[in-house]
Amino acid sequence: METTINLKYRFLAGLAFFVIILAGCNQVNDLGMELLPSTDLIEVKNVVLKESISSFTFGEDSIKTGAGGKSLLGSFNDPVFGNTTIDFATQFRLMAYPDFGENPVTDSVKLFLYYRIVYGDTITPQKFRVYELESAIDIDNDYYQNVDLKSMASDQLLGEVEYTPVVGLDSLYADTFYQLITIPLDISLAEKLVNADSLQMINNDIFLDFFKGLYIETEKITDEGGAILTLEASSVGDFQGSALLIYYDNDENKAEEFPDTLSMPYIVSEFSARVNRITHDYAGTTFEANLNSELEQDSLIYIQSTGGLQSKILIDDLSHWQDSTNIAINKAELIFQIDTIASDPDRPLVIAASDPLKFAPPSQLLFTVIDENGDEFLPIDYLFSPSFYGGYLNVGYTYRFNITQHLQQMIEGQAENYGFFLTTSQKSSEANRVVLKGSTSETGIKLIITYSKFLQ
Repeated sequence: METTINLKYRFLAGLAFFVIILAGCNQVNDLGMELLPSTDLIEVKNVVLKESISSFTFGEDSIKTGAGGKSLLGSFNDPVFGNTTIDFATQFRLMAYPDFGENPVTDSVKLFLYYRIVYGDTITPQKFRVYELESAIDIDNDYYQNVDLKSMASDQLLGEVEYTPVVGLDSLYADTFYQLITIPLDISLAEKLVNADSLQMINNDIFLDFFKGLYIETEKITDEGGAILTLEASSVGDFQGSALLIYYDNDENKAEEFPDTLSMPYIVSEFSARVNRITHDYAGTTFEANLNSELEQDSLIYIQSTGGLQSKILIDDLSHWQDSTNIAINKAELIFQIDTIASDPDRPLVIAASDPLKFAPPSQLLFTVIDENGDEFLPIDYLFSPSFYGGYLNVGYTYRFNITQHLQQMIEGQAENYGFFLTTSQKSSEANRVVLKGSTSETGIKLIITYSKFLQ
């Protein structure tokens, strides 16, 4: 089951006011001590914790892959992270009551899938196979990455395609164009929809019981290469999104002097259930031997979205802060450094066919607190202000987290130290990953604490 991130509201008004007053005290060196007379009652210092930090790579618990956010599709072999393969299932809804006219004759039916982002390369062909769903999916249900979509679909193959991803850049707006995967499907599906009883198309609820949707299976890539595509599945504004189109003719059209090409769309809307199945294969990776273990630390830690990998962070020697009286934390900043050899923080937006594989890191990570039950929750610093809390990718190839208030809670005995998790913020709508310097690396994880001590 996916670990639930509970937003636990333990906000102390007095502490928040104190932190706001002292938030500007973020220097790494002693703060203006030469300006304080010897009789002053407050001493401001800082300490850098490094040796007391431990880091390990763990598989993340199964994540939800419902209709929220973007959907993913594809398979790729990452030279560092191994294989990721993602299937996709979706509902199609009526835009209006379908009127096919007199004596409609089906011509063809095609599935159109739009995407804009490619995570991987643009030289490796992808193979997709399409089946009709026999079991319903529901937008109100929770689906996790290990859902067995194949068992919910018919064995009859409706269509397949071999497709090589494309990336097109709009130079005017510095953005990527919509790209389109077209998959011709068996005419039997068109005939089923055209010949549907009128009672089966009264509304979308009844229609979705008649036609439950499609399952798109990705063939696992066994050689190096491939890509994960971020689908633009749902219609938004003027963009109609991915759709199923039936092409047909009827008596009225045939009677015209210049007959039209008639088509009937079935769309993926914001109300359509969309589900991903995601599998990871870490066989042969450099971290496989130490995965899900706290017996041995690695100089590198691995963070991956799509329910892939997370890091467990342990910070020892925090208990002595509880024994220190008259201590107030001005700032506590935890810093993670990207390994620029195993990761590609400068990945270009468009990858030429001649470029090596490059994988951009996530734009933001989450640093969560583990409670006594093993559940995760965001620290109070996030509730105070997400921008104050941080976690964004910085120019210096670092991720920085402000955990000032959480550490103050620990000092005051309001929070226990069961460890932390470092994960991606967009778990199911992007395929980004990153390799970070671990706690045993010389330039690895460090916690910089600036504090004030009231002298007695």
